[in-house]
Amino acid sequence: MKFLLITLITHLPDPVTGQRRTTTERFREVVDTAVLAEELGFDGYGVGERHERPFISSSPPVVLSHIAARTSTIRLFTAVTTLSLLDPVRAYEDYATLDHLSGGRLELIIGKGNGAAQAQLFHVTAEDQWDRNREGYELFRRLWREDRVTWSGTYRPSLTEAETWPRPLQQPIRVWHGSATSRESVDLAARYGDPIFSANVTNPIEPYAELIRHYRERWAHYGHDPAAALVGAGSAGFYVTRASQEAVERYRPIFDARVAAFQRLGLPTVFPTLEDAIERSSILVGSPQQIVDKVLRYHEEFGHEVMHLQADHDGLTDKQHRESLELFQAEVAPVLRREIPSRPFAPAVTATPAA
Repeated sequence: MKFLLITLITHLPDPVTGQRRTTTERFREVVDTAVLAEELGFDGYGVGERHERPFISSSPPVVLSHIAARTSTIRLFTAVTTLSLLDPVRAYEDYATLDHLSGGRLELIIGKGNGAAQAQLFHVTAEDQWDRNREGYELFRRLWREDRVTWSGTYRPSLTEAETWPRPLQQPIRVWHGSATSRESVDLAARYGDPIFSANVTNPIEPYAELIRHYRERWAHYGHDPAAALVGAGSAGFYVTRASQEAVERYRPIFDARVAAFQRLGLPTVFPTLEDAIERSSILVGSPQQIVDKVLRYHEEFGHEVMHLQADHDGLTDKQHRESLELFQAEVAPVLRREIPSRPFAPAVTATPAA
């Protein structure tokens, strides 16, 4: 199994202390955590894209470019690139550039995005959001593979023998399709033979397992080898200590603050207590063995080879955050890597000096 850390770069007060870092400090924390992730042996680091409060992740290519300069081997993920909001030509230019700067370490996860405010900002509606995502991806896919593109669609001006520069380093780049509920997204992934990444953070396991089963059915329908399907899955929170009760008690104020925030926003509370969340959600809080057992239980339903953990401190101290990640890599990851074989990620490309 492969392991990613992912952040949506929320900018909120610490749920335990009530203090909030400055915007500059928050960005530095994101980059420093990516450096730590590479140091500890994580396979990838992902940065989300949102265009509304409380997120400051509106420019993932910029953040990932800085991370690329501070790291050398870790894969760099978008989580997700909201193609429904973006001009696919401009998105291609940004990410082809980042692909070179990172030495070919880029992996895109695309999705239609969530949030009414960001949709209004880009004049996207609930009715056309999915169609924009599909059309944007199909053009982006061609731009990455073809030197000249002639194309026409609904949501941007047509192209005639258009050239886009720079040409990318990876040929082709791997694009994952991120989805929480959308059958359209997983059908698009299956049609083109692309992997999917299940959000797997808000609800119990059943709807996510059903969506992954649908992906595999559509994958076979489109004539692909069933063994070649590739699935990733998220988790709703993370904290591991040697003693399970210690993990639960330290994480409880963090979880309770999250529930309170949801209630203030009028959002539904799916898991009212931490114990309920540990039992029925994808949250990973407990001892190393408990984390291993839970991931294996989810793997029985998903068959996933890649999973993500929360990258952010999320109310933990710097010491607690680092110790938790270290313990995961020391006692959890080796077991899961052994029990769940996974296909390798592409290695970084080493530049050849000019003659």
